[in-house]
Amino acid sequence: MADSVELHYDGKSYSYPLVTGTENERGIDISRLRAETGLITLDPGYGNTGACKSAITYIDGEKGILHYRGIPIEQFAEHPDFIEVAWTLIFGRLPDQNERARFSARLTANAHLHEAMKHAFDAFPVSAPPMAVTSAMINTLGCFHSEFYSLADEMQFEEVAARLISKIRTIAAFTYRRFRGMPYIYADSKLRYCANLLHMMFSMPYEQHVADPAVEDALNLIFLLHADHEQNCSTSTVRMVGSSKANLFASIASGVCALWGPLHGGANVEVMDMLENIHSGGITAEKYVELAKNKESHVRLMGFGHRVYKNYDPRARILQKAAQRVFKKLKVNDPLLNIARKLEELALQDDYFVSRKLYPNVDFYSGIILRAIGIPTDMFTVMFVIGRLPGWIAHWKEQHDDATSKIARPRQIYTGPVNQQYVPAKDRPVG
Repeated sequence: MADSVELHYDGKSYSYPLVTGTENERGIDISRLRAETGLITLDPGYGNTGACKSAITYIDGEKGILHYRGIPIEQFAEHPDFIEVAWTLIFGRLPDQNERARFSARLTANAHLHEAMKHAFDAFPVSAPPMAVTSAMINTLGCFHSEFYSLADEMQFEEVAARLISKIRTIAAFTYRRFRGMPYIYADSKLRYCANLLHMMFSMPYEQHVADPAVEDALNLIFLLHADHEQNCSTSTVRMVGSSKANLFASIASGVCALWGPLHGGANVEVMDMLENIHSGGITAEKYVELAKNKESHVRLMGFGHRVYKNYDPRARILQKAAQRVFKKLKVNDPLLNIARKLEELALQDDYFVSRKLYPNVDFYSGIILRAIGIPTDMFTVMFVIGRLPGWIAHWKEQHDDATSKIARPRQIYTGPVNQQYVPAKDRPVG
């Protein structure tokens, strides 16, 4: 097998090495291309460009494979534990018993926010988008913990990672309650990670919300299945901002803004919007599926198919079973969820979708599970932030631990005007 590729340009030949990953992915190292040839590559959307080497997550979209640090996602899902997944992603291995206990204790101890941060929540208008608040409050959190702007050693990094992963729940819960006029509820040190989030969101003074184990497990699954997904838009944004040596809080806040985009973190929101439209329009699931098969109708079946996975999304297989457990346990009777389950049934039996491998994806199931457990649609993407946070932290750490890392500075092909001359204001046309 060749270990380099040849480029012939302008009468000259250039050789560029091939780089092979541990899963036999291959890429061309063109780091010398511009210096040697004066050329750059043009790849809108970076679909064919590797921006880094990474040892965190591996995806094979053709085979429907997702591994965290070499471990198949299905093995983590057998015993859903978001905190164990977070540690594994960030530090590169499964934690030993002492590390697991220490990290868990740090999460418990750091769930509270500085009381002064409540005033920052109160400064937002009640109509503020939750993702705008989440991004702003992560940067605000950094102001209260500026000792972590520079990280001296591994233990200090473990501390700030634990604080972020713990406090993001409180930020999410306070955001939810602030804009509904509800009193803030503080964390309960006796509760586990997901149960504590639900407690802070749904408890009332003197009336504590107790999460059903099936709901707690489902939320654990949603978080751990979203914890990392290679070099997606938000993760690449975190690495881009972090490459300037921006602190962890600022880099994570930038990832939240990228995730906010409807083409990225808003996919499960679009699933709910579709279900709302079907219900309010009085359309049957059968009719909607037929419309989705007609290209001239411009109707799309949201939550089916995936840009990366050309086979069944492995995360969707796991969440499908979790959804069934949640619906059975909670005995939910919701017209939107009934429509969703009918769409799933019809699409999985229809050769049009099966032959095109348009299976339900993770966004389809995460959306209907979140709705079933009472989380409103405007908070869906904030839940995504909680899940994706460990991956962002892991990528920021990997980049900062790499002594060869450089500030990201993409090139461009200029297509603007040339040979223009400045005209003084008095000589320019009026109007």
